[in-house]
Amino acid sequence: MKEWFSVKDLVEAKLPGLPVDAPNLSHFAIKNGWRSDERRFRKVTGANGGILYEYHIALLPDAARQKLAFMMEAQTPKTDRSKGLWEVFERLTTAQKAECERRLTVLVTVETMIRDGATSAQAMAEIRRRYGVARSTYHEWRGLTEGHARQDWIAALAPSTSKKALGVVTETADVHPMAWDVLVSDFLRPEGSAFSACYRRMKAVAEANGWAPIPHERTLRRHMSVKIPKAVQIMARKGKEEARKLIPAQQRSVAHLHAMQYVNTDGHKLDLHVQFEDGRQGRLYLVGTQCLYSRKILSWVLTEAETWEAVRTVIGNMVEQYGIPERLYMDNGKAFASKKISGGAKSRHRFKITEDEVAGLLKTLGIDGRFVKPRRGQSKPIERAWGDLAENISKHPAMAGAYTGRSTQHKPENYNQRAIPVAELEAHVAAQVAEHNARTGRKTETAKGRSFDQVFEASMETHGQFVRFASPAQRSLWMLAAEKVTARKPDGAIHLFGNRYHAPFLTQWIGRKVAARFDPADLHGAIKVYDPEGRFLGEADCIAKVGFDCQAAARERARAESDGKRAQMAQKMAAKRLTDLDLKDLMAKAEKMKPAKPPKGPTVTRLVTRSAALPKIEPSETEEAESFDDKFNAGIERLMGDADIILFPNRE
Repeated sequence: MKEWFSVKDLVEAKLPGLPVDAPNLSHFAIKNGWRSDERRFRKVTGANGGILYEYHIALLPDAARQKLAFMMEAQTPKTDRSKGLWEVFERLTTAQKAECERRLTVLVTVETMIRDGATSAQAMAEIRRRYGVARSTYHEWRGLTEGHARQDWIAALAPSTSKKALGVVTETADVHPMAWDVLVSDFLRPEGSAFSACYRRMKAVAEANGWAPIPHERTLRRHMSVKIPKAVQIMARKGKEEARKLIPAQQRSVAHLHAMQYVNTDGHKLDLHVQFEDGRQGRLYLVGTQCLYSRKILSWVLTEAETWEAVRTVIGNMVEQYGIPERLYMDNGKAFASKKISGGAKSRHRFKITEDEVAGLLKTLGIDGRFVKPRRGQSKPIERAWGDLAENISKHPAMAGAYTGRSTQHKPENYNQRAIPVAELEAHVAAQVAEHNARTGRKTETAKGRSFDQVFEASMETHGQFVRFASPAQRSLWMLAAEKVTARKPDGAIHLFGNRYHAPFLTQWIGRKVAARFDPADLHGAIKVYDPEGRFLGEADCIAKVGFDCQAAARERARAESDGKRAQMAQKMAAKRLTDLDLKDLMAKAEKMKPAKPPKGPTVTRLVTRSAALPKIEPSETEEAESFDDKFNAGIERLMGDADIILFPNRE
């Protein structure tokens, strides 16, 4: 920063408290003894060889110094002055910042007293009495603020400290590099060993290899906290999932949506012992769908595993009752990413996408399926709903004795005392889901004290016209699963899951692909058959296997063959209405009715004997232009001139 100024510089700056012309300013300097201060006054040689008088900034009045500092601050980049001061100030401790405030108070007190008419000696005596600050200390602090803007004085008054005191460089003891590598490598293992155990092992290795120096354990703990970031320690010792929690979770807004616009689906394994109808015991999954806008549980189903049949059923129940959503968020699991659900979807990242696969449920209904990472509440809010429902379903008094605990380490004292029948569990889940949706006091973005049901109903009243609903004919799209098969030779039967299905219309599709929709719960029932473009062809019945010696089945088969022959004969007679004799008579009449064509040449030919001399045939221009075959035939005729040849005159 510039500290020395000539008379010309001071005049051009037009500083307050100083004359605005050079003669008066020189007289002002002599009158106030500026030239008698050898430390703050100097003579320099100018550019033209003359002598210039320059005065130090400390000789100027306070108001003049502040304006001059402000003018120079505007011309100096912030990175060089103000920013650097405040970076140092921010690294100070609380006690050091308090000392800066105390120094600023002393400077402001002196300025105020002098401005109010007190002399410099009186001001110095007052700060000595009030703050215990000597004159020399005051001038030292005043010198720290020289050339700085008034708003930066508190930062400029920072005490002189080392980089270690400021926290820029941490003071650590020396350690042997190999010993440090052994300690870090041992401590950052996923087993998560205690630091003390790692230190003991490292010390034993160091003693065996003669490594030195080896500081105390507490010193190396400080080394570890300074040199290895906390996030790196967590990721190495606890895994990526724990390290991911160090990043603030993303908050997603749904205020711009409406009910049934976006939904999400997921499954949750209930912590209950269940008694199945066949006597088996096990646990069930609760698979459900949820509206993203209102957080209402739309549909649910209990299943032994997260299969595509359960996903199809829960989506179908939602569509049948509430409508078709625009988008569906789900896990990229085998059940949700099955071809039966998402077949034909461009964003599916499981299984091979083939051209002839049957369009999945989502694509057929026009739902945009989005796959997200599992166990992410930010992507699927239904994950949070499972936590609430798990508490209300599994730990309810009605389920006492059947609760298993969330893990093997959390088994209750009454573990496995009884198992809940499936029918009883279904009624219990239905009641708890209804209570979950109807509970008031919700604090979500859209609820604001209302229940999920109330939010859903209010949005449907306002935006219900934007929700698509399925027609009755579309019910088969979600109630029946789809599979693409080939109508086999020789009869066109469809072979599916060990069963055969047949209908007369399948003979038209022998050797060709068709789409079969079936009910997985009733594979012995009829299936619906569609052509590759999705047009409905008809229903095909299941052909069950029979015993080898079953006469009743044989009679049924013979009767079916007889009925089929009669039906085919009837169709044949209906199609073939003319007999062979009728066809013969009609064709004969058609031949007689054809008009006679005039002959192109004579009907009788003249025989040429051997004795008759053949006329000499002179080559013509036409003959020269004949093809090779014509010339060849003409040559053969000439060679066989003695033979009996029947000539056909060439007449036009």
